[in-house]
Amino acid sequence: MNEIKTQFTTREGLYKLLQHSEYSRPNRVPFNSQGSNPVRVSFVNLNDQSGNGDRLCFNVGRELYFYIYKGVRKAADLSKPIDKRIYKGTQPTCHDFNLLTATAEGVSLLVGFSAGQVQLIDPIKKETSKLFNEERLIDKSRVTCVKWVPGSESLFLVAHSSGNMYLYNVEHTCGTTAPHYQLLKQGESFAVHTCKSKSTRNPLLKWTVGEGALNEFAFSPDGKFLACVSQDGFLRVFNFDSVELHGTMKSYFGGLLCVCWSPDGKYIVTGGEDDLVTVWSFLDCRVIARGHGHKSWVSVVAFDPYTTSVEESDPMEFSGSDEDFQDLLHFGRDRANSTQSRLSKRNSTDSRPVSVTYRFGSVGQDTQLCLWDLTEDILFPHQPLSRARTHTNVMNATSPPAGSNGNSVTTPGNSVPPPLPRSNSLPHSAVSNAASKGSVMDGAIASGVSKFATLSLHDRKERHHEKDHKRNHSMGHISSKSSDKLNLVTKAKTDPAKTLGTSLCPRMEDVPLLEPLICKEIAHERLTVLVFLEDCIVTACQEGFICTWARPGKVVSFNP
Repeated sequence: MNEIKTQFTTREGLYKLLQHSEYSRPNRVPFNSQGSNPVRVSFVNLNDQSGNGDRLCFNVGRELYFYIYKGVRKAADLSKPIDKRIYKGTQPTCHDFNLLTATAEGVSLLVGFSAGQVQLIDPIKKETSKLFNEERLIDKSRVTCVKWVPGSESLFLVAHSSGNMYLYNVEHTCGTTAPHYQLLKQGESFAVHTCKSKSTRNPLLKWTVGEGALNEFAFSPDGKFLACVSQDGFLRVFNFDSVELHGTMKSYFGGLLCVCWSPDGKYIVTGGEDDLVTVWSFLDCRVIARGHGHKSWVSVVAFDPYTTSVEESDPMEFSGSDEDFQDLLHFGRDRANSTQSRLSKRNSTDSRPVSVTYRFGSVGQDTQLCLWDLTEDILFPHQPLSRARTHTNVMNATSPPAGSNGNSVTTPGNSVPPPLPRSNSLPHSAVSNAASKGSVMDGAIASGVSKFATLSLHDRKERHHEKDHKRNHSMGHISSKSSDKLNLVTKAKTDPAKTLGTSLCPRMEDVPLLEPLICKEIAHERLTVLVFLEDCIVTACQEGFICTWARPGKVVSFNP
């Protein structure tokens, strides 16, 4: 049996497992995970001015726990969960905090269940507010993913293993009879229906996506786009407001199980049953790289928003203490706008070359953690490489760069993203401008479902020039009214063998193959959680152990 690693080293330094910061059930007895749903972890910061406002929620079997999360600062105290719940007849499968409304007095937590219900609870007040799909009249299958709609205090989206997604409003009831639907919009392998009712009721919308289970979805950092991965092996990316299909991608083999966006919304990474991680360009709608390091299914992929490397061609030599490094980073934030400007003008003659690296991670059923760097030579293969040294800076900024305005993900210039708040839910990454976004989202969906009902497939706009289509060569990039193109995609998708070698699913030799920076076995059971926080990485396995890995220079001496 291989040795379980408790530390690993990357270019930026040593990551170390903090044994005292392990969260689990209070008795620390390993959970018998046979037949149970994956352990999941959600984070929220209550902003209670105490300096210790972090909370975490995790599910193990039939149990749900809510703890103060002390991270690298202090040892975990498992004897005092803030809230603990044990369910009968069903198991929690996923959960999500509303970061927009969280306070020290109360927090809204959505919990999905194996029998199809969704519960809204407040683990601080220890209240159960509402139960949705209680009689299972809407969907009887397991909830696979639940998330608050970005910028909204009341809207949330729920995915099921039936392949359906439903949009709910916490203010509305679900009704006492099974809902009746009318078609709103349909396209290749998807259809969206509104709920046909005299009075407004849940669900507001029903999405049917692909074939088989809808395993996970993720909102883009600006909340405008929705990426979905399904058991049929497809990634599908939608414009959430207009219910338009932006692009698609097919796995090399088997179903896709997980998906995440880069912090600037330019790239999407997926993982699944082909044991690969796949990097897909949102702007070009094509696969740009695959990564092979896992020996079994990939269960979680996540970008590290706190690790970035955007450098000038002649970076200043650095040597010194960790404190000196932080001073340099603080100084560097003042130049964030000029860095953005250099990135947006990378092709112009007066700009200096920059080096760009994205860091993301993956965990799998092989009990391994892999870290990957997505570098300039992969992102811009046809451009000359900059002369910059490649090394990775660990960013610890907690506020957006000065002058950051949260531009749309489709703007190529915003390549220096503000760091995300402590959350494993990318939808909440734009909490800073949530007020304006919330009003738009509520207006566009909650009260505007009738507006969607007046749209037709012929109303979609021509958003991409013909030259873009020629450049992309992407059959999955459906932004045209041409029925010929739709039929072409249909034929390709019905026979998986015909998708191999197309832009939907390039052959292995046709795209760059990434090798992981590190690939370490870190658990006895399959891994189900990977969250990047400012001073640590959090992982969890199916035995119910939530582990904290301190980033370089962040280890704290414990006094048990």
